[in-house]
Amino acid sequence: MRWMATAGLMALAMPALAQQATPPIAAKKPYQVPSPNGAREDEYYWLRDDTRKNPEMLAYLNAENAYADAQLASLKPLQAKLYDETVAHIKQDDSSVPYRKDGYWYSSRFATGADYPLIERRKGSPSAPAVLLFDQPAMAKGHNFFSLSDWAVSLDNRLVAWAEDTVGRRQYVLKVKDIATGRIYADTVTNVEPNIVWAADNRTILYIAKDPTTLRGYRVMAHVLGTPGSDDRMLYEEKDDTFNMGVGRTTDDRYICISVQSTVSDEQRCAPANAPSTFTVVAPREREFRYSADHLGGRWIIRTNRGAKNYKLVTLADGDAPKGVAAWRDLVPASDTVFIEDFKPFDGFVAIDQREGGNRMIRLLTDAGKSIPVKADEPAYRMGLSTNAEPDTPWVRYTYGSLVTPTTTYEINARTGERRMLKVTPVPGYDPSLYVTERVWAPARDGTRIPVSIVYRKGVKRDGTAPLFQYAYGSYGISTDPSVDAGRIGLLDRGVVYAIAHIRGGQEMGRGWYDDGHLLNKRNSFTDFIDVTRYLVAQKYAAPGRVAAMGGSAGGLLMGGVANMAPQDYKLIIAQVPFVDVVTTMLDASIPLTTFEYDEWGNPANKPYYDYMLGYSPYDNVAAKAYPALYVGTGLWDSQVQYYEPAKWVARLRAKKTDGNPLLFRVNMEAGHGGKSGRFERIRQNAEWQAFMLSQLGVATN
Repeated sequence: MRWMATAGLMALAMPALAQQATPPIAAKKPYQVPSPNGAREDEYYWLRDDTRKNPEMLAYLNAENAYADAQLASLKPLQAKLYDETVAHIKQDDSSVPYRKDGYWYSSRFATGADYPLIERRKGSPSAPAVLLFDQPAMAKGHNFFSLSDWAVSLDNRLVAWAEDTVGRRQYVLKVKDIATGRIYADTVTNVEPNIVWAADNRTILYIAKDPTTLRGYRVMAHVLGTPGSDDRMLYEEKDDTFNMGVGRTTDDRYICISVQSTVSDEQRCAPANAPSTFTVVAPREREFRYSADHLGGRWIIRTNRGAKNYKLVTLADGDAPKGVAAWRDLVPASDTVFIEDFKPFDGFVAIDQREGGNRMIRLLTDAGKSIPVKADEPAYRMGLSTNAEPDTPWVRYTYGSLVTPTTTYEINARTGERRMLKVTPVPGYDPSLYVTERVWAPARDGTRIPVSIVYRKGVKRDGTAPLFQYAYGSYGISTDPSVDAGRIGLLDRGVVYAIAHIRGGQEMGRGWYDDGHLLNKRNSFTDFIDVTRYLVAQKYAAPGRVAAMGGSAGGLLMGGVANMAPQDYKLIIAQVPFVDVVTTMLDASIPLTTFEYDEWGNPANKPYYDYMLGYSPYDNVAAKAYPALYVGTGLWDSQVQYYEPAKWVARLRAKKTDGNPLLFRVNMEAGHGGKSGRFERIRQNAEWQAFMLSQLGVATN
């Protein structure tokens, strides 16, 4: 039987970390980073090697891994226990809910012990014999990393195209095979985005080619089966390097659309799927004008922020398309409190994915004007549209979950309101009745109320003694929704309180929530996180000396900022693939993603942005002071946050920090932004930092 950790047990619960290794010390080499606003000294710039072959750099990274191994050696038994507990909460032979598309039912399933799923389809019925589309365990053999990230079946249901990555750099390879025979075509295209669309001729595949240096998807190409890649035809090239792009079909399969988007602008151009050559722009791009269009039933339905900060839905009849924006008519008007996240058109109604009060929910709107909200019974939850591959049905699939309730797939009938449950994600050994979820509102220093989702096990006393694990992201308008995590159950059972801080920079509270957390308002994200921590401690959800914080990628930037601004508030900070060298990276347009993100962080070539970013950039603000314990993770092949950002940050922290707290740097030498691939390998990686966290928080390790 598991038991709760208490303050009185902390001394017994915290094993001493091994001291048989000394931390690596990176060499300092003078280097001036140039900029229009003056040069900056970067003594660790030499750690950047775009070839990833520099022996001195690799030796340093390997030394960091060896040091982490030595320091974590005493926690190996706990790490193994956490791994076993998480695996025990996973139904290893689980399968997805089948969905129908063009007469076939598609699903995926895991075999016991497999890291990757099988993807199958059945003709006519979910109970018909299965045809294997992808044997991912077999495809992954011989590779240290494997990702099948997109696949598409031709409209005649004979062929399937897919994109795979065996490095972790997100430079995908396009391949095609015959479903009936399994024959893989000789046609391959390298360095593409995982975004594939078939034209109506069942021979032409549209894909997005990447720039070989910046890895920006910048050209939509058409490949005809049986022809050399050198003959591939360019359909569109996006010359503005602040935009990225995607290609897809409308719901009715009548059109193929190329969408380009930046942080503050969209442009969509569409062509008939049977002749995808001449693309017509839906609405020309303008700064601060965003939209996305879908087509069904002789009209376009468009989600847009035009005159609607929180977005609205408009319609455009086919006959009025040449009139453009002037012919747009409101379907769902603008709201100050409801943020429209997404939508899906069906015959006779539209399913709307929206946010209100910090929660994500679903609403159905019929063509007759009837509104059907989908209700929830918990204070903090999330709904989301599931796979709805065909529009000729009254049934809408969606998922529901919370920090207590496992993800559940439902479908609701837009005509009758009837709801039926299709599947509850199995979590063996988990009893939701043993846990409590809450939504609290923490006051930020400027008076803004920050929503916080909390979960803990019943029996944990709110008396200021519990350990707290606080997470946030808070960038790009990406909202963090609550869900059950098998890897978190063991933490809750040991008395850890888990909290998601829905800080500004996401869109939990609407578009204004994002606007108040990026560009020259970015500091709000950092101070919101700190203020949430202080509120939870003041409200006795946690002990002041037992708080761990975690964030990854842009959330890793958050962790770096918090570490500099309020190190005394945290016992431990976990920063995964952290974006910590903000100014240097944003000055270099050759680095993947840089040019996309000028409207997220600012362009440091402009002095007001340079000065503001320099004021919070974690790497630039490392100081000679005490820091909490730190666990930093990266992947050598990361294309989104290059490995050398956290490497330099760790090196500078080691040289400057004045405390004796452990600083561990884990480098996945065969992985990218998401770490090593495979579900069990990811659990193993997570168990390492979890064990370290529990030891630092003084939680019982049995």
